[in-house]
Amino acid sequence: MTATRSIRITDEVAFGGDHPPLFIAGPCVIESLEHVLRMARTLRKLRDELKINLVFKSSFDKANRTSIDSFRGPGLKKGLEILRAAKEETGLPLISDIHEPQQAGPAAEVLDILQIPAFLCRQTDLVAAAARTGKAVAVKKGQFLSPEETKNILDKGLEVGNDRIFITERGSSFGYQNLVVDMRAFPIIRGLGAPVVYDITHSMQRPGGEGKQTGGTPQFARPLARAAAAAGADGFFMEVHDNPPSALSDRTTQILPDAARAIIEDVLAIRRALPPI
Repeated sequence: MTATRSIRITDEVAFGGDHPPLFIAGPCVIESLEHVLRMARTLRKLRDELKINLVFKSSFDKANRTSIDSFRGPGLKKGLEILRAAKEETGLPLISDIHEPQQAGPAAEVLDILQIPAFLCRQTDLVAAAARTGKAVAVKKGQFLSPEETKNILDKGLEVGNDRIFITERGSSFGYQNLVVDMRAFPIIRGLGAPVVYDITHSMQRPGGEGKQTGGTPQFARPLARAAAAAGADGFFMEVHDNPPSALSDRTTQILPDAARAIIEDVLAIRRALPPI
């Protein structure tokens, strides 16, 4: 595999280059302080037992929902307060989505990675605002973009002086209400010099597949994660919930902690089997 540049998330955590894989995990949306703390404790325990690099993820606002009736989360101020509490208790680094340029500054005071949602990946002002904070920036590749086009996103970060920007692959539209993951995307994006993360959760979605909410195919999480590991993914994103059927967002694609453990163990085994970069 072609070596990429490494990206440092915190003093202790880096990925890409010759570093171990990065895992990003947590509930899709902030449902409550109690739930976020419970999930952060669970994932910290998983991190410590498996000795992995793990970043905790939860969204303070799900602005891109199928229906106006869908739960969105507590919003910027309250959401960042909850995430800060999780970080102070568990020590886990944090990632969450921003949707508007003015959110970048406040979010960067708490988060270690700013994430740009897939539908906003071409919003130059948003990408530039996130990059100008100096924090690492994860940009979800839009379902409408080819892997080659992500070079333009990376260039926007470099233009404002931030090379800590990376791409998350989350599938491409394949007809109506269906996504597929082209495994060629991983070596193509890595060939641009940046590490690439595989979004296990969102690549399993069937957008709008249940009318007012998104459906999903969680049975494919483990085999696709294995395939992405073999194809060269540098990191793995998964939304983890202790009771997915009751989740307030992405209930059909979030996975249980035990399923997350199995996926992580698969990824680590495959990475050990691959020849050195």
